[in-house]
Amino acid sequence: MKTLAELSRALEAGETSSVALVREALDRILDPEGQGDRVFTMIDPERSVATAERMDALRAAGQAPSPLAGVPVSIKALFDLQGKVTTAGSKVLADAPAAREDAPAVARLREAGMVVMGHTNMTEFAYSGLGLNPHYGTPGSGPDRRHAPGGSSSGAAVSVAEGMAAMGLGTDTGGSCRIPAAWNGLVGFKPTARRVPTAGAFPLSQTLDSIGPIARTVEDCALADAVLAGEALDGAADVPALSGLRFAVLENYVTGDMTPHVSAAYQAGLKALEAAGASLTSLSLPDLDRLPGLNARGGIVAAEALAIHRELLDRRREGYDPRVSIRILKGESLEPGEYEALLATRAEIIATADAATAPFDAVLMPTTPMEAPLIAELDRDEAYYGSANLLALRNPTVGNFLDRCAISVPLPAAGLPVGLMLMGPTMGDRRLLAVARAVEATLAG
Repeated sequence: MKTLAELSRALEAGETSSVALVREALDRILDPEGQGDRVFTMIDPERSVATAERMDALRAAGQAPSPLAGVPVSIKALFDLQGKVTTAGSKVLADAPAAREDAPAVARLREAGMVVMGHTNMTEFAYSGLGLNPHYGTPGSGPDRRHAPGGSSSGAAVSVAEGMAAMGLGTDTGGSCRIPAAWNGLVGFKPTARRVPTAGAFPLSQTLDSIGPIARTVEDCALADAVLAGEALDGAADVPALSGLRFAVLENYVTGDMTPHVSAAYQAGLKALEAAGASLTSLSLPDLDRLPGLNARGGIVAAEALAIHRELLDRRREGYDPRVSIRILKGESLEPGEYEALLATRAEIIATADAATAPFDAVLMPTTPMEAPLIAELDRDEAYYGSANLLALRNPTVGNFLDRCAISVPLPAAGLPVGLMLMGPTMGDRRLLAVARAVEATLAG
């Protein structure tokens, strides 16, 4: 499937129709040789086609609600869809009442005329960066289905990679948009958390949860982000010349344990940016080295997740994925007052990092230090699963902890995909998206 921007232009030019796009997406979802049954946990073909027919009629009458009207998108299974059960990738919620209304983020997509294809699979309750789900099956990454899709927005990314949707709506608490984007050769955007309303999305951490898109290009993410944030579709900043940009290359915390494959792609990417005229400066943020200690007992996420899940765990713990429940229950080990102290420490670290990064257009780092691991190896070895999960989450969590916007763009790499992460300042989202477009163009050239 083409990009959001390309599909929008094709629809406007009459070169295709929304019905054709939706039927193409459904064909791929329902292909018995494909993995649509693991990518989606729920589809609603009749409503999808009916919405497409309505968008085609509105466009023909010159009344399309936005340039993106009629484009098929997927929705992570933790978002409320009116009339559907919000499972959040878990079986313990499968018998919950259906949602009375769409989540605000979903409502904004529908108001723009985008066609919702259904709920996509995810790590149960969004609590892992690898994307495995024992309840609904695990979709393999688009480039190589033997490998993990990345999480927690696994189905969102694979739906885009395999042409089942033009954009996947995901959430990102510690990398859940950026990790699957990186491992599927896509772009994943984590906005500043406060920009997009999180109501109607089953929470993991009210402090760190962010809602963002996964798509084929930075331009597509910018278009989707504008809709999600309630901004004008033409509101993105002009794409700057790369030769005028200043990047900080983060040297501590995020560069250890890089695989040779990721290291080679990352170093080549940095050299390409420098050769194109960008200014690259090494930067260390010593406070980041404190994060493992701060998170030793689960940190902010486990504390907030435990508060959300305590009652449900008491009643139905046996129905949880044990790899998820054990992480939630780490919140029980926090000492009295530790959660409040963590929030205060976070605020101090944010202030220090803001001052150190103020001179730069973005901070650069590998999205993850390793490529996507094999699903079979993760299933076979619990210790390996645990270490791989921590390593996958390590770099992306920096953006969430610092309350930043961040984006993963593909790096040129032979073999499995590799992502380059750009981290921008708090509420500097539109500028970061413009800067990322300049980087994307350079790397693709």
